[in-house]
Amino acid sequence: MATAEELLRVPAFTDLPEDQIEWFLGQSQEVHLDPGDVYVKQGDPPASMFVLLEGEFEWRGELGGELVVLPIKAGGVTGALPFSRMKVYTVTAKAVTGARILRFPAEKFPELIQKMPELAKRLVGLMADRIREATRIEQQRDRLVGLGKLSAGLAHELNNPASAARRASAQLRETLHRLKEAAHELGRLELTSTQKAEIEKLESFFTQQRDELPPDPLAVSDLEDKIDSLLRSHGQNDLWELASELAQRGIQPATLESLFENLDAGTARAALVRIAASVEIASLLNEIESSTSRISDLVGAIKRYTYMDQSPVQNVDIVKSIETTLTILNHKLKRGVTVHRDYQPIPLLVDSFGSELNQVWTNLIDNAIDAMNGKGDLRVRTFRDDGCAVVEIADSGPGIPEDVKPHIFEPFFTTKGVGEGTGLGLDTVQRIVKKHRGNIQMNSEPGNTRFQVRIPMTNGKN
Repeated sequence: MATAEELLRVPAFTDLPEDQIEWFLGQSQEVHLDPGDVYVKQGDPPASMFVLLEGEFEWRGELGGELVVLPIKAGGVTGALPFSRMKVYTVTAKAVTGARILRFPAEKFPELIQKMPELAKRLVGLMADRIREATRIEQQRDRLVGLGKLSAGLAHELNNPASAARRASAQLRETLHRLKEAAHELGRLELTSTQKAEIEKLESFFTQQRDELPPDPLAVSDLEDKIDSLLRSHGQNDLWELASELAQRGIQPATLESLFENLDAGTARAALVRIAASVEIASLLNEIESSTSRISDLVGAIKRYTYMDQSPVQNVDIVKSIETTLTILNHKLKRGVTVHRDYQPIPLLVDSFGSELNQVWTNLIDNAIDAMNGKGDLRVRTFRDDGCAVVEIADSGPGIPEDVKPHIFEPFFTTKGVGEGTGLGLDTVQRIVKKHRGNIQMNSEPGNTRFQVRIPMTNGKN
């Protein structure tokens, strides 16, 4: 049977008057539990408060659509609490080992508040701790979900240029082999200095051409037919693949005429193979350079976004911070979102705690994209007003319903389905903005939802 000494060892009851302890024991029922016994079932009405006297316990339930399991040791108080607005138990609690608990009926809470005011005060603090812990779990999950989305998008963005560079490298190896064979063939021929100069001139001219591709597939096909006709007219009836390669790179038939004017058919053929290989190598090198530059840009954006290798507090250029975030979210933007930028030309500098401001832009832009179902106009504007850097992020979506507007910054409020959102996005945004001594406002109507963030500038000036 539970004793006063045993109950006084529970932190919530420490140092309470003996008569109050005895009263509590008199109103409670002691329950013995075997391993696996459930004493709280999710969905049941909150009929009792439980004091865990002996043993080990755990509770499990869903938070934000995700199963969470937490261990609890003896000495805790769980279940219903005074002043709680809980309608049903949100978790299932059970004993992990043999255990003993005290069950105190919830209908006696008014009497408990009157007879044990200090305990009631402590239980209010316990309830606040419970809310903070639930919030912490939700925030952690929110960050992980956000990180997962960003990681998936970045993986896709990095994979595209990496795959392109890999394909180009494989083609480059084959093309170098063709170039080597063509060079050997030309080396066996007795070319005059004039002929050599003509081949080198054409090769240099073609390999230096950039961004001169025909505008569409039909134009490429027409150009290929013209090059093929030219080659056939000079007896080169089996170089249709070469004609295709030259057409893809925008080589005009007229520029090939000088080869057949100055060279015999066999020499011209070897020269064409070498020139085509050189042109393809130049194109492949450009593709590799472009792809690796894209990878380097993305890695740089990731480092800027996370403020990797930098001190926690940074003097941040607002526009650069926004552009870094847009780069990180490019995988979502390019599916149908047009970004309209209206940036103040003079840098707007603010003190930022690491990457926290990037989290603000990420949440606001990501919400805007979702509101537009991935297609529409995203407007980003920055300006200076009364010593503050002001950022406006607007979308052309349907707008926020009137009944939703009062709740958008509330913790755990979300209009998304189970598992799609935790409701902490805008709450997190507001907390970060306030941490930076700023504020955030919203104005929404169909076709124009705007979030305006104001943050004091560094020393109130540029």
